[in-house]
Amino acid sequence: MHIARRTLLGAFAGSAVLGAVGPSSAGAVPGAVPETVTGAVPGAGEGAGAWTERGAASGAAAAVARLLPRHHRQVTFRTVPRRGGADAFRVSGAAGAIVVEGTTPAVQLTGFHWYLRHTAHAHFSWNGAQTALPDRLPGVRTPLVKSANVTHRFALNDTNDGYTGPYRGWDYWEHEIDVLALHGYNEVLVYAGADAVYARTFAEHGYSDAELRRWVPGPAHQPWWLLQNMSSFGGPVSAALLERRTALAQRIVRRLRELGMTPVFPGYFGTVPPGFAQRNPGARTVPQGDWGGFRRPDWLDPRTRHFSRVARTFYRVQKELYGATSMYKMDLLHEGGKPGDVPVADAARAVEKALRAAHPEALWAILGWQENPRREIVDAVDSSRMLILDGISDHYPNVTDREADWGGTPYAFGSIWNFGGHTAMGANAPDWAALYETWRTKAGSALRGIALMPEAADNNPAAFALFSDLPWTEGTVELKSWFERWPRYRYGGADAHAARAWDVLRRTAYGTSRADGWSEPADGLFGARPDLSVARAGSWSPKKLRYDAALFDKALPQLLAVAPALRRSSAYRYDLLDVTRQTVANRSRLLLPRIKAAYDAKNRSRLRDLTRQWLGWMTLLEEAVATDERHLLGRWIADARAWGSSEAERDRLEYDAVSLLTTWGARGSANGGKLHDYANREWSGLVGGLYRLRWQTYFTELDAALAAGRKPKAIDWFALEDRWTRTHPAYPAKPSGDIRRVAQRVAAKL
Repeated sequence: MHIARRTLLGAFAGSAVLGAVGPSSAGAVPGAVPETVTGAVPGAGEGAGAWTERGAASGAAAAVARLLPRHHRQVTFRTVPRRGGADAFRVSGAAGAIVVEGTTPAVQLTGFHWYLRHTAHAHFSWNGAQTALPDRLPGVRTPLVKSANVTHRFALNDTNDGYTGPYRGWDYWEHEIDVLALHGYNEVLVYAGADAVYARTFAEHGYSDAELRRWVPGPAHQPWWLLQNMSSFGGPVSAALLERRTALAQRIVRRLRELGMTPVFPGYFGTVPPGFAQRNPGARTVPQGDWGGFRRPDWLDPRTRHFSRVARTFYRVQKELYGATSMYKMDLLHEGGKPGDVPVADAARAVEKALRAAHPEALWAILGWQENPRREIVDAVDSSRMLILDGISDHYPNVTDREADWGGTPYAFGSIWNFGGHTAMGANAPDWAALYETWRTKAGSALRGIALMPEAADNNPAAFALFSDLPWTEGTVELKSWFERWPRYRYGGADAHAARAWDVLRRTAYGTSRADGWSEPADGLFGARPDLSVARAGSWSPKKLRYDAALFDKALPQLLAVAPALRRSSAYRYDLLDVTRQTVANRSRLLLPRIKAAYDAKNRSRLRDLTRQWLGWMTLLEEAVATDERHLLGRWIADARAWGSSEAERDRLEYDAVSLLTTWGARGSANGGKLHDYANREWSGLVGGLYRLRWQTYFTELDAALAAGRKPKAIDWFALEDRWTRTHPAYPAKPSGDIRRVAQRVAAKL
């Protein structure tokens, strides 16, 4: 046995059985369900990972009771001390009596999920689960013992609250946190509730309640406000909405602490409302210009006493609402921020000083993205207490030496495999396997963690699982064997057809690499503003499919041929939907050049035939995505409206939520800022609504132009999109149809 494993086993020897659990009540937030268990909630002065033995018991045990109510009494959780700084778990036990030992409740859940996957052939994910287990959980022949090879396992992008679900309630977040813990994460970005911190802070610095609620954007757009990119759009927010979001954030933070996970809060780096200098004599602000057609909020010079005063208020208010934590995320001068005549190094030192005054031992987390963080920042601060969350580890081939780029500052190997919530399947899995272990183990490595940062979560379950395995795998992940094992626990057993399907997906959607300068798959063209030469829907998406569509098509019939006994899980249904959806989406890239050729040849009959085919594929796509609740625009709208306390507010929140997916903002942002369709996605209601309306309108005009022998008339796409966004028909909030039947029809047309 390896020496590290012997040491780890010794650490588990003296662990103690945890105590019982007790009940508590739920707060009043949309989607709330009663909490069955409450652990120790840290006081305002306690650290982020504060949890007691009672908290540990009510963490892991309560999570398994939620997830596996028939089996949870067969599992005992024990807490062991952390040895050598590494989180670790050990799973052992006979049938029906499983013992999970780990350094925190979250790590215990990670160990239990490892057992479920590799021993019991069961699985939980963002997208579907496989929980068909025997009455007695199978025993463990050889104890499963693992330790994390990095300290930081960070989850969620700054944009997540906007693109994944700005109006999700506690029932969603409770499950999301459970799933993140099952996958090994210990640090979670929490943006919910930051609106109340800013509002209460600036109420003490010269602003009225009404002014601040006009400045705060609607929840769907708040992430970019917190990044200092924009303000106000989608608002004003109501006092009641701020209170309900505060209550939700408090529950999120409490649950993370119960599990021994760190809530990562936004720190203060200088964003101020309009007119701050006029209301606070002697204050000095730096205009930040525009971002994507929006006017950016002003930046308060961090070197001044006014910055210190505001920062003190901010951290005090934040602590009063949510307690203290041990990691604060701040992206100083993000995406084109302008320092003016403020020396960047001095500004960084002042921002750090304010953080240290409030939280002396805290880490400053900062995003590695484009030119961020500037070298002046990392050279100016205590880099031993900074963690760079590298968003382009798997993006650009010229990223090769992060130690040189950032002067040895600790960083987390990150991936942004999804932008804007696009529904496209795929990720640069070969880069993760090739780079992570090499970078982590090289001499002088500063790699200290992983950072799971798709711009929207809840997609690409295979990517989620694979990336999450990196810190818990000894040596390099071997992709072929990993993808061979994946469908066994994803569907509940071995199946030759499932294995063949996932081998195809490994070699196509999950076989791309950063060699072409992309980390995300290409979005589909059904969601693009119509044009015969359009190559992408989002302005910053790949212009072409990054794998062979003909090879990808072979996955669908193999998934359809999976044994009936393995088709019953929500995991299988999701994968069948995802592959069906992607297969149909790929038709758009194959069909559009033929439509263009027919138009260029002035062949009106051929054009009509091909455009009918195009709209027919869109009909099939709409039918496919209508079968899944997470692919419903109606569900997205219903979630938003549930947070409103009046009809006017419900309408405002709906517009906030829907505009993010369509125009993103006003005309200047949609067109000049190129933000329209940035968050395009193949959802029921979007495909059959806006997207079909656009293409039908365009094809009708092309036909009319050919008939009249003239050029097509220009169409004001923003006017059409904005009108639809504000006046669209109602869409169902519940799924309908049978994905298997739709998938069979799609397969028959290939």
